[in-house]
This record gives sequence, structure tokens and C-alpha cells, in this order.
Amino acid sequence: MASLVPKDKRQLRACLICGIVQNNHVFRDRGCPNCNRYVNMAGQSDMVSDCTSGTFDGVMAALRPKQSWVCKFTHINNYQPGIYAAHVYGRVPEDVEDMLAQHGITYHARDGSADE
Repeated sequence: MASLVPKDKRQLRACLICGIVQNNHVFRDRGCPNCNRYVNMAGQSDMVSDCTSGTFDGVMAALRPKQSWVCKFTHINNYQPGIYAAHVYGRVPEDVEDMLAQHGITYHARDGSADE
């Protein structure tokens, strides 16, 4: 479990697609563990900037996402275990949203705007 929690609390960013919270350099070096098959962020600083945000509220630990009703409610039950932001402010660019749609994925903005 210790590997799920970012060691360095500086430069934390949250993925705008899935909400996972990681350090900026982890997104840049490895990409997003949930979204890499659709949006490759690894080695692409511009894609990391476009698809992540440093502005987010609240965090939750998802240790067994498939078994958690909270994860199901927040649309993260099919994702990897990790630390997730409750709200991530910002939106992915339209071209990324189109790319997700081509893979049959509906983009849910994680800023709470869908709750209104």
C-alpha cells in the first residue's frame, strides 16, 4: 500500500480523466496507470499538462475499487488501486475527449459540474 501514496507531496497532480493523484514526474515518466491505453502521457509533458490538473479537492484511497460502493459511485471502480481526487478542476481538450469517445469511453468531468 505504501507505493500507492505519493512520497513527495509537492507537485501533485490529478488526472482529469480518472482522478488518480500522482506526482508530476510520475505522470511524465510512466503516464497514468488507468488511461495510458487511450491517452499516452508517458514522455509527453504537453499531454501531462493537458490531461492533469494541480487544482483538486479532497482525496480518497481506493484499495479494492471493484468491491467499493464509493468507487462505483465516483466512477472509479474499474480503475487501479490508488489515491484519487474527489474533484479535479479543469477539462481535457476536445481532441482528447474525441479520442476517448472513439474508444467508447464517456468522459465524466470530475469538477462536480455534472452534479449540478
